[in-house]
Amino acid sequence: EYEEKTGRAHRPLSPKQNVRKNLDFEPLSTTALILEDRPANLPAKPAEEAQKHRQQYEEMVVQAKKRELKEAQKRKKQLEERCKLEDSIGNAVLTWNNEILPNWETMWCSRKVRELWWQGIPPSVRGKVWSLAIGNELNITHELYDICLARAKEKWRSLSTGAAEVECEDAGFSAADREASLELIKLDISRTFPNLCIFQQGGPYHDTLHSILGAYTCYRPDVGYVQGMSFIAAVLILNLDTADAFIAFSNLLNKPCQMAFFRVDHGLMLTYFAAFEVFFEENLPKLFAHFKKNNLTPDIYLIDWIFTLYSKSLPLDLACRVWDVFCRDGEEFLFRTALGILKLFEDILTKMDFIHIAQFLTKLPEDLPSEEFFTSIAAIQMQSRNKKWAQVKRMLIFDNR
Repeated sequence: EYEEKTGRAHRPLSPKQNVRKNLDFEPLSTTALILEDRPANLPAKPAEEAQKHRQQYEEMVVQAKKRELKEAQKRKKQLEERCKLEDSIGNAVLTWNNEILPNWETMWCSRKVRELWWQGIPPSVRGKVWSLAIGNELNITHELYDICLARAKEKWRSLSTGAAEVECEDAGFSAADREASLELIKLDISRTFPNLCIFQQGGPYHDTLHSILGAYTCYRPDVGYVQGMSFIAAVLILNLDTADAFIAFSNLLNKPCQMAFFRVDHGLMLTYFAAFEVFFEENLPKLFAHFKKNNLTPDIYLIDWIFTLYSKSLPLDLACRVWDVFCRDGEEFLFRTALGILKLFEDILTKMDFIHIAQFLTKLPEDLPSEEFFTSIAAIQMQSRNKKWAQVKRMLIFDNR
């Protein structure tokens, strides 16, 4: 087209170009390479080589069919499992909505409900179950949340304009302390489930998370904001309305274990660690001895797990299942989960030194198999010399006194 426009004559192809044009064939697959005869300008295949290539091709076809059949069977199995899971979840939702929730007080502690609970609460009813299981001993109302949030917003305005200290319940705390707490909340929100991109600046739940954490610092100025709280609040936001999430959050942090950790009560934290080690030695003596030999104490890995209730350490769907049973069994299950993790990776951990153990437990594998994980937890016995978790903890508290 260019030559026609410019008036240049079309030049004939050179002999080399002609040869190249004749060789312009494209084998579309391995079949062509193996079965097709060689081009006319090349020597023909010997009969033995042609036969060998044909056999290779037939073997490849057989292997390809086997792979295709295997993949098809795998897809079919996955589809069946997905359908089975969906049916199971659908039936569970009906059971929770129609039988358990309307009769919560009489049914929640029954064997049937406890077994259903262990299998994981369906996401559509998870928030309701958590709210009922956590309870509201503090008698917090939606109105109280609005009041605390209004105070928090007033503080933020005051700090942003550099005004004098705000007169409120926490007047004993300096403006610098409150500003540091406010900055820490902002920083932590941006680091909360970053892969989801819903709590960061501009995300749909950024302001909600900020509001709940800010309201809590006004509700409990004696506790304030502590790193790790943002993950707990975020999980609740994903499952509850804002005010209900605040109520559950405040009551959850008021539990003895959470209060001990978030108020950094060293004496009580050491008691929890000591109780944990009793059951650690009972369930996993070999790994316990290995940890002792390497001077690896529970605080190195337990603090992060307990502070965030595993929501930072485990995949979110797995963390929610841990929360399900934690709401059923209380603080004991947090430490049972820790032992379940150690049991699951016992063979790996016994071959590691201090540094590698600490690194591994700080950042657990992201592809933890759910059923295998809960099977490992189920194998942990929370009983030592006929004493249960609560009894061992009480005994240790008494001894420390």
